[in-house]
Amino acid sequence: QVQLVESGGGLVQAGGSLRLSCAASGIIFRISRMGWYRQAPGKQRELVAVVTRGDTTNYADSVKGRFTVSRDNTRNWVYLQMNSLKSDDTGVYYCNIQVPDVGREYWGQGTQVTVSS
Repeated sequence: QVQLVESGGGLVQAGGSLRLSCAASGIIFRISRMGWYRQAPGKQRELVAVVTRGDTTNYADSVKGRFTVSRDNTRNWVYLQMNSLKSDDTGVYYCNIQVPDVGREYWGQGTQVTVSS
């Protein structure tokens, strides 16, 4: 059974930093893309940052230069280093992975990030 477990969320002041981690287990096939999405209250879920197996990254314009996504292919972990946090970064952050060999993507349960101004 595939399971994604996120950690590292919390409450931080504006300008501070947090590091999110996501551990994927129960994966038999190769994971292609891994990354993070977020959902603020009253808004749709949006892409934050993703990384391919070849380490190509893609970021939302709003986080470029502040967030860094990375992955560990040997352990199937993905990370999100968030610096210079703003109140607009507040939301639930979800880990996402894509497994093309089975034609599926998987989501974590979400971790809350709250940035106080």
